[in-house]
Amino acid sequence: MVKINKDYLNLQGSYLFSEIAKKVNAYAQANPDKEIIRLGIGDVTRPLPPAVISSLHSAVDEMGRAETFRGYAPDLGYEFLRNAIAENDFIKRGCNIAADEIFVSDGAKSDSGNIQEIFGKDNVVAVCDPVYPVYVDTNVMAGRSGKYDCEKGGFEKIVYMPCTSENGFAPEFPKTVPDLIYLCFPNNPTGATIEKDVLQEWVDYANKNGSVIIYDAAYEAYISDQNVPHSIYECEGARECAIELHSFSKNAGFTGLRLGYTVIPKDLVREGVKLHSLWARRHGTKYNGAPYIVQRAGEAVYSKAGQAEIKETINYYMRNAAYILDGLKKAGYTVSGGVNAPYIWLKTPEGLTSWEFFDRLLTKANVVGTPGVGFGAHGEGYFRLTAFGNYEATVKAVDRIVKL
Repeated sequence: MVKINKDYLNLQGSYLFSEIAKKVNAYAQANPDKEIIRLGIGDVTRPLPPAVISSLHSAVDEMGRAETFRGYAPDLGYEFLRNAIAENDFIKRGCNIAADEIFVSDGAKSDSGNIQEIFGKDNVVAVCDPVYPVYVDTNVMAGRSGKYDCEKGGFEKIVYMPCTSENGFAPEFPKTVPDLIYLCFPNNPTGATIEKDVLQEWVDYANKNGSVIIYDAAYEAYISDQNVPHSIYECEGARECAIELHSFSKNAGFTGLRLGYTVIPKDLVREGVKLHSLWARRHGTKYNGAPYIVQRAGEAVYSKAGQAEIKETINYYMRNAAYILDGLKKAGYTVSGGVNAPYIWLKTPEGLTSWEFFDRLLTKANVVGTPGVGFGAHGEGYFRLTAFGNYEATVKAVDRIVKL
């Protein structure tokens, strides 16, 4: 008889955003006359930059000619894209990262879920609380979590690092030293950032204890403050302890194209084995590469025109963020984020739970956000709004919330 992977049975309900979609769809069907504004899921709404569109068209034309047709991509990704990434995202920032330490993929979500496969099942995992659900759920699937503790609001074997208003929604070193540490800055969901000297402390901590930091930098393009690092490799010693994940979704609008990359320096060694070689083996075995046309589109992001165009897009979203942040503050809400990040994190009013506030917003203001408790126990009593909507719709949504 076939045996199932019983670790999947430890997962709690459906994926957060699937649950939100069910609730919103049910309300929309029952109230077809209502205009629902969605500021929940972190999906972008601005069109692809013209430089990217031009590159896509050219690459599609190449695929239609025998002499320029491309099949499977190289395991690590095409050299033209990896060279552009290394030069623009790292070397120009003083980070010592080579093109052959970059693995091109179909997105940071996939990589953040898959990266745990190169680590043993008995590793202790630490995550921020609240946290992007994929970090936790994929380790549950892999059998590292143990059972879910309803009273604690978390899994018994996972180390949770509370991120609260008292610590500026940034984690503190856990009492139990973990093997794998997931960090995301600028943070999803709280919009919090971490300054370079503080991130350096995490690098030093990891190197001292032999831990590995899995650093999600998907939102680095939204950083405007000089003292907030764009990459963990700006810190001394990070090559010996850190893996970094990047996405083209939030900076260049590739949520529909799918493109990202993971950096694993060759200096990162555990138990005498280079993690670079393990990921290379996994990558080559389970993945056939992002499409050629998409990788050419990614290359265009680093062109002079592409950089100017994505800056316009980021400014557009940050204009939304500023409107949400200022509007809610003036209305008396306790809010944070929205400065170096496209997420606004607000405390629910009147002692409402996260889901109660979700229901109120949906039914009274016809606005969709994300309940903070969906990101972890310490997200209870909080709520996330995104700046990825249309500006006019964002203004209308904030005005509706303010009038509640």
